Amino acid sequence: MKKGSCHHCGRALEFVEKVFRNDTCPGCGSDIYVCLNCANYDESAADLCREPQAERVSVKDRRNFCDYFVLREGASSSAAADKAALARRKLEDLFKKR
Repeated sequence: MKKGSCHHCGRALEFVEKVFRNDTCPGCGSDIYVCLNCANYDESAADLCREPQAERVSVKDRRNFCDYFVLREGASSSAAADKAALARRKLEDLFKKR
C-alpha cells in the first residue's frame, strides 16, 4: 500500500498499487502524478529533482510522463502546499463575517 498526501490540499492519500498518471485527489481534484508529490522532488536539487536521469519537467504541479515518479510518503512538505494554505486562510479572513 502506498501512502502520501496531496501537494495541493494536504489530504491523506492511499493507493493499493502504483499511482497512475490520470489519478486525482478525491478532495480537491488536483493531479497526483506530479513532481510536487514525488519523493525525488527537491527544491535544492538541479531542475528540482534528485533523479539525475529524469528529463526536465517545467510545470511541477501538472501531471507528466516522468518514469521516475515515486509517491512521496507522509505529509507533503512542498512550498506550494504552504502557499495554498496561507492563501486560503487569507481569503477566509477577508470574507469572514464580523
